[in-house]
Amino acid sequence: MNQRRNLDGARLAQEARQGNRRALARLLSLVENGAPAGLIALSELFPYTGQAHIIGITGSPGAGKSSLLNRLAHAFRQSGTRVAIVAVDPTSPFSGGALLGDRLRMRTLINDDGIFIRSMASRGHPGGIARATHDAVMLLDAVGYPVILVETVGAGQAQVDVARVAHTVVLVEAPGMGDDIQALKAGLMEIADIIVVNKADRPDARQTMRMLQSVRHGGPSGHHGPGGDAPAPPADADAWEVPILLTSALEERGIAELQAAILAHRQYLSASGQWAARLAQHARAEVELWLRRHFEALQTAHLPPERWESAVDAVAARQAAPAAVAQNLLEELLASICHRRRGEC
Repeated sequence: MNQRRNLDGARLAQEARQGNRRALARLLSLVENGAPAGLIALSELFPYTGQAHIIGITGSPGAGKSSLLNRLAHAFRQSGTRVAIVAVDPTSPFSGGALLGDRLRMRTLINDDGIFIRSMASRGHPGGIARATHDAVMLLDAVGYPVILVETVGAGQAQVDVARVAHTVVLVEAPGMGDDIQALKAGLMEIADIIVVNKADRPDARQTMRMLQSVRHGGPSGHHGPGGDAPAPPADADAWEVPILLTSALEERGIAELQAAILAHRQYLSASGQWAARLAQHARAEVELWLRRHFEALQTAHLPPERWESAVDAVAARQAAPAAVAQNLLEELLASICHRRRGEC
């Protein structure tokens, strides 16, 4: 059975590298579901990664991220660039899968062979992107898509995980946010490389732009601050100045300027050495993510559900402190692993 999985994973990886979209779609389903063949394919394809420009599109629900992404994808295609889109949709409460709202909004892109669209369910993950998004982006990078657009399900102060996968983060906001802009300062603005005020056809768009400018100048931003898990670069003339742009996806205004800003940021990353720094940052995030995944798998395999319930009940009843309970569970987990390995610990 393991040999069959190895063959399936390796075969699909090779076919996807050769441009087989059906094989790529199958691989994406396998990695999203954590299937062994998908993990094998990831290992096979990993040496080919690190080439794509990964662009995260994040912001508040209702800001028009999907419509803007649609226009941006068209702009890249007009310049002859192949584009992959990973759109993280809310999870269906019935099937557990993506609601596919982005597929419906991006139907004008579906017939373009130079665009590959994948909708993924958030599955309750609070970071704005699905856990399998990292794997999907890696696959799309490995099969040769030079631009990958990742749209989050929506964002808030703690939902900054997109910075762990993207080289360029585009924060999209809409006019009329009012006091919400101040709340952004503690979260999303620190990870933004480009800030966009969408729906510029509305009369209060410029006022929102001025408010964002005042907040931006009041503190660090640009994906290099605390939200991006990377040290801030020195404040010098060569540092990236985060642009704030006005766009209207409805009227196709400001799209060329947004594309130019994204390409300029890519050039800045390469010239400043930040491209390599972000690759290292993403590598650290990937190792941490997989370490958590492996640990959770060990928990599932070695600690019975009833043991978990009894531990939680003890804490809820104030009979034991959480730290002590966690320590006991860890010791039981290690003992169980040693026992199954016949004491080889």
